[in-house]
Parts: sequence; structure tokens; C-alpha cells
Amino acid sequence: MTILCVRFQLPPTGETALPGLLGLLGEFTPVVEALPPDGALADLRGAERYFGRDAVELASVIRVRALALYGADCVIGAGPGTMLARMALRDAAPGVTCAVSEEGAGEFLADKPVAALPGVGAATARTLCEYGLDTLGRVAAAPLSTLQRLVGAKTGRELHEKAAGVDRGRVVPNGVSRSLATERPFTRDELDPARHRRALLSAAEELGARLRALDKVCRTLTLTVRYADRSSTTRTRTLEEPTAHSAALTRVAYGMYEALGLQRARVRSLALRAEGLDPAEHSSHQLTFDPADDKLRRIEEVADRAREKFGPRAVMPGALVA
Repeated sequence: MTILCVRFQLPPTGETALPGLLGLLGEFTPVVEALPPDGALADLRGAERYFGRDAVELASVIRVRALALYGADCVIGAGPGTMLARMALRDAAPGVTCAVSEEGAGEFLADKPVAALPGVGAATARTLCEYGLDTLGRVAAAPLSTLQRLVGAKTGRELHEKAAGVDRGRVVPNGVSRSLATERPFTRDELDPARHRRALLSAAEELGARLRALDKVCRTLTLTVRYADRSSTTRTRTLEEPTAHSAALTRVAYGMYEALGLQRARVRSLALRAEGLDPAEHSSHQLTFDPADDKLRRIEEVADRAREKFGPRAVMPGALVA
């Protein structure tokens, strides 16, 4: 178990603490991959040898330091690769590290639904379930040729390996400077799609305002939906053109949400992350000659001036676009 997947339990406005928390992980290993808005992957192979402790013991030290220095508790999953560490995180709880060994990976995965495997979408899961392959244990036991006939040669091979616990994922060091994120937690597990959409509307407008304040545009938008059982779904979409326009970000966020088909899912929080940030002066905007779009952009300019003069709370999030 050499890889940690860490999710810091930050307050709604605590994204600014993430660089410091990543620096904390950097005290143990230089191989850290940021997972904004509140997480990271860390490869501790060198740290285990240097400190003479295994990954679970180092995770306990990281948890204590995060609490002491930043007041942020964390949930940690550990595994031999990034996939198993991410899946272990879903079964972890604050104060307890969920660790999956290479030898125990098959047993850990066996009873999990096939949709729990990263990279398995709704269509693939539905196809597998139609043939009785509804758990990862059954997928691992199925002949490779059968899987390849059902989902294709490459996908079938990858699925067979992952279901058997073969984890080839690696941590890719990066930073958080080229992304912005915001999260909308609910006071209770929320079933109402209308409330989900209002939360996305508010989050998209906040991201747009922050991008415009920094004179940046983003090229991709990522939606993360966290559920009552601590599991999550993440979807990323590349924008038609780089933008900081709140209405455009909202349309993309709505599109990703609708594609998930959640219906009556119990949602704990919704997060949006703008990635691939570039200076606004280097981007171009395709004219639409749409009076409604032009009106929204003028309203944004007025709202941005109000925020600059009176503070970020001068305009209520979600009040500008519909």
C-alpha cells in the first residue's frame, strides 16, 4: 500500500487552504497530484523507506498535522495504485484509514457493483448487468473473450484487469494554479432535482465571477456529485470555446448533470471545477448576435463592478442567470 488518496474536509469557503495542505503532503513525498477542490493523491514509496513507516502509519501523521495546522480533518484511502486508493477512500471514515493490499484487492472488489469501478459508465454497466455481470467479482471470473465481445477488445481487457485488482495507475505530480473550484453542500441529503439545479446555478455563477476577477477563462469544466453513501461521480466536459461567462458555464453544468440521470439520488454535495485556465486576453469569443446573451454579459459587467466596489456578497450567487 504505497498510494494515499486524501480528501480534506474543508469548510465551504476553505478552498484557499488546499495549497497549504498539498504542501503538507509535500513534506513526505514530492510525488503529489492535486485533486481540487479538496483532495490529493500521494505516492509514498520513497517515504516508507525514508521514515521507516508504512503508508497507513504515515496517513495517521498526515491526519494529525492537517488538524493541528489547518483545522481540517481528512478521509484517507490507501492502496497499491491510484484506482484502489480512490475506491478505498469511498469506504473510509474520518479518523480511520481504509487500506487495500495488493493481495486483498480481489476480495475487496468482489462484492462491489460494476458501476463502482472508475471509468465504467452507465451504458457499460447496463450492458454487463444484462448478462449477469453485475459485480466486479463476476466480471473478474468471466472469460476475457466474453467481456471483449460485450464491450470491445481494449475496454474488455482493461475492465478484466481492474476487476481482478490489477492497478496500473500512477500519481502524476501537478498543482492547483490552473484550476478554480467551488462546492455546494446541502444541509441534508437532497433528493430534489430542482434544488440540485439551483446549487449548480449558484456554483457556476460564482466560478464565472472569480474567473472574470482574475481575467481568466477556462477550457474545461468538471462536475463532482457526492452521495449520501460517501461515493461520488465525476464528469468532465471540454467547452466549445474558453469562457468565463456564467451563463455558458451553467449550460455545461446542467448538461453534465442531466446526462447522469440521477433522478431520485440522495446528493450530499455538488462541486464544479474550472480547469485549463488561460489569460482572457489570449482567448476569442464567437459572436452570437443573440440579444439575450448580450444582455446577460452586460448584467455580468455591472455585477462585477458591484462586487469590486462593495465586496463579493454584493450580488447574491445565482441571481444573474436563469
